[in-house]
Amino acid sequence: MLNSDQLEKLKKAGRVSAEARDLGLSMVAEGVKLFDVAEEVESYIKSHGCKLAFPCNISINEVAAHYTPSPDDKSVFDFGDVVKVDCGAHIDGFVGDTAGTVEVGSNRFRDLIEASKDARDSVMEFIGEGCVINEIGKVVDMTIRSRGFVPIRNLTGHEIQPYNLHAGLAIPNYDDGNTDKLQAGMIIACEPFATNGEGLIESGRPGNICRLVRADKPLKEPALQEFLDYIKEEFSTFPFCARSCDWPKANLLLNKLVRQGVASSYAILNEVKGGCVTQSEHTVYIAGNKGEITTIY
Repeated sequence: MLNSDQLEKLKKAGRVSAEARDLGLSMVAEGVKLFDVAEEVESYIKSHGCKLAFPCNISINEVAAHYTPSPDDKSVFDFGDVVKVDCGAHIDGFVGDTAGTVEVGSNRFRDLIEASKDARDSVMEFIGEGCVINEIGKVVDMTIRSRGFVPIRNLTGHEIQPYNLHAGLAIPNYDDGNTDKLQAGMIIACEPFATNGEGLIESGRPGNICRLVRADKPLKEPALQEFLDYIKEEFSTFPFCARSCDWPKANLLLNKLVRQGVASSYAILNEVKGGCVTQSEHTVYIAGNKGEITTIY
């Protein structure tokens, strides 16, 4: 169980994440740059006493996750786009992880957006200590299918531990047969993904989001070593991207770290049949029979 100081950090990180999420969703409109939304979301997190738990993901239509704009990205939202904004803040490693979906200027995918949101909210009604993992997945699956869609079966929610965004348990979006139970003190991200496609994602091209994989590798180039030291100090074990680095020529230096095997980039995740994907996510602290949602205010 968390002590009072740790719990306060977790709650603040969750609240700031939720406020940043809603700020980002409110900015999504035809002609607006993805870069501008990501920058505003991250600036909000950093200006409210938190650090980034990962770069702001802005994933559109069949892209399910892991897209964030690069520093020179000029792309804008188009009419009819279905946009997922997924962001996270942390304080001393205690994370708020949250996401929502909006549609640009139309209502064609309103039911699909509601499907993932309803699934998330249905789980929030009962998640708590002793909750069986596959029961969560069963509720997500049934809720999404009741609206005529399917869940993404190979994307999951996840347990969160200090400085470890994806730790321990996976929280499925269908009944995967896992009869393990949630325990008091756990921090859980529940994130249903719904689609009108096949219900599976595949890895696409490498994206702009990276993580350190050989942080202790000695580097011959002093400027590159200095940049690596900055990344370790600023982002610790969390994912990051060049856009989020307050560092000259960050994009060039990060590409060098990837080429040298010090950092690795996350693949952009796409629905296998090109189906449209929606996402909704809350972070929950398992403190008793009823979990406490931290990413709501």
